[in-house]
Amino acid sequence: MTLLYGVDPRTGARLEPGVPETDPETVAAFGVAAANAARPLAELPLPDRAALLDAVADALEAAADELVTLADAETALGRARLTGEMERTTGQLRLLAGEARREGFQRDTAEPGFVRALLPIGPVAVYAASNFPFAFSVAGGDTASAWAAGCPVIVKAHPGHPRTSVRTAEIISDALAKAGAPEGTFAIAHGLEAGLALIKDPNVKAAGFTGSVRGGRALFDAAVSRPDPIPFYGELGSVNPVFVTPSAVAARGEEIARGYVGSFTLGSGQFCTKPGLLFLPAGHGLEAVLAQAIASVEAPSLLTPRIAEAFRTGVERLAAGTRTVAESAGAHLVAVTATEFAARPELTEECFGPASVIVEYTSEEELRAAAAAAPGSLTATVHAESSDADLARGLVAELARHAGRVVYNGWPTGVAVNRAMHHGGPWPATTAPLHTSVGTAAIRRFQVPVTFQGLPEELLPPTVG
Repeated sequence: MTLLYGVDPRTGARLEPGVPETDPETVAAFGVAAANAARPLAELPLPDRAALLDAVADALEAAADELVTLADAETALGRARLTGEMERTTGQLRLLAGEARREGFQRDTAEPGFVRALLPIGPVAVYAASNFPFAFSVAGGDTASAWAAGCPVIVKAHPGHPRTSVRTAEIISDALAKAGAPEGTFAIAHGLEAGLALIKDPNVKAAGFTGSVRGGRALFDAAVSRPDPIPFYGELGSVNPVFVTPSAVAARGEEIARGYVGSFTLGSGQFCTKPGLLFLPAGHGLEAVLAQAIASVEAPSLLTPRIAEAFRTGVERLAAGTRTVAESAGAHLVAVTATEFAARPELTEECFGPASVIVEYTSEEELRAAAAAAPGSLTATVHAESSDADLARGLVAELARHAGRVVYNGWPTGVAVNRAMHHGGPWPATTAPLHTSVGTAAIRRFQVPVTFQGLPEELLPPTVG
């Protein structure tokens, strides 16, 4: 039996006990159980379905201290950060439960003789993230939105926090059973082989993923290469560019510089919304402020040895042929001209960790051209003044084609969980830019539109009325 072990990022020590990898036969059994649960779960009255999410939220909340302790040992993210993340996790479970209770939740629209319904797609595979052991993991947004849609879930746990994942799964399973969920509503699998078996399982009808471009692309290709291709909602890599006008530098350049360093080093730069590109006018004069801010950043505890090695090679890639603006044990910042940047496409690739690139432009034309060439991202940010209305309007209009969320005079690192949030974007940010993995609209990924024509009300699915 192969065991997976978490590693304490602070010491490098292996954490006991190990977690057994899941064999493909067990994954197949999970798929059968999920398929058997799909119809009874879909037919639960919507208030009862919503109650399942509330029950899981309550159980996680009651065990928060235990889970935060486990997660901190495996991720070194700190108790304060993890406590806030647990609150976000239980909050989004309850938000999505409330959405499932909403009148007409599955009746999308109706005309005389026609009803367009949104029905559960079926069992969903969820691939957990490394950087959010709660909010994008076993009980995270993908799982919660699939349950709200009425879909059973099989989670493939992330190997970076296996003990946290096991204990979270135990709490979830107990809560669901006590709340009356159909058997097969939830399962968890561990290991690379299990993850590959899961995406190919014929009972799985959709998948959600948060992780690297390489891993996500491999699973995406497998999902669409099946005899019955399935939708794969992957969140992969994002550089989240920030564009600053000369007027904004003149009015509040030091504030912007400090805010940028705070944003790209938040959580040791291990947020999918970390800004990795900063466009500043040439001669901005902010080097000293940037260096001072970076000097105070503590050395990061990166989540896993693999992520630490990838960050080291990523920094080497960014440093090659660029000018170092500032570096410390905690962060790295390099700079290029806009002309150099245009010739270096590798600088648009995400470097997961506390590193970033400044691009210095010499004219508004160069700034607009940079926006037009921006890679697909989850976010894009504009810092401007009221005197920049025409320039800012053009930047915002252009960036709306390249990012799922455009931020004005703020920072993208925080993601609100609400009805208006879109956490998505063009490739390589995601594989499905029409959809979000955060907020109430995340449920739509796991609902299938079906039009019922000429049916009397009593023949409609009970949750559509």
